[in-house]
Amino acid sequence: MLSADFCHLADDINMVNQSEADWFHLDIMDGVFVPNISYGLPVVKAIRSIADKALDVHLMITEPQRYVSNFKNAGADILTVHWEAVTHLHRVVWQIKGEDMLAGVALNPHTPVSFLEDVIEDLDLVLIMSVNPGFGGQKFIENAAKKVSDLRELIIKRNSNAMIEVDGGVDGNTAPILIKAGADILVSGNYIFKSPSPTERIAELKRL
Repeated sequence: MLSADFCHLADDINMVNQSEADWFHLDIMDGVFVPNISYGLPVVKAIRSIADKALDVHLMITEPQRYVSNFKNAGADILTVHWEAVTHLHRVVWQIKGEDMLAGVALNPHTPVSFLEDVIEDLDLVLIMSVNPGFGGQKFIENAAKKVSDLRELIIKRNSNAMIEVDGGVDGNTAPILIKAGADILVSGNYIFKSPSPTERIAELKRL
């Protein structure tokens, strides 16, 4: 939703409601962990009030453990924190689960999949960043496909139920590569919202 028209946000929310998309992906940025500020709890609450689908909230913020309950109360169904932003990852994962949300961990492009070996069984979702977090519309980092493949191997090896999500530069060219590598969930912003027919773009991705 970072690529939506915030002057007509309700229109874009209703478009997603009526489309084949499964979730709303909400990027929360604090200007500290990433060099940008997006939006916060009031906007999440507003989206929740008219969204018919799950809210997949991606926290690109420092000390995310301070806000877990707040985002649950705002309407989040899935809450993802960054490996790079958390000192006690296992504790935060179970804090999220304790609030009856699915727990995700995101990895920046430079962070190896192997860093999740000791927590992968506890995760519901792993988010592979295929761009450097902080801004929409960036170029896809090709090594992300290998990371997805490596992550799929780790999930199988450890008998984990974690889903693989990819965010950044997802379009008609990169999506098939990521699906082939083992991705379950694709996040797409500019490719959808800058299209003359966003619902058709979503349908095209769903058919891959």
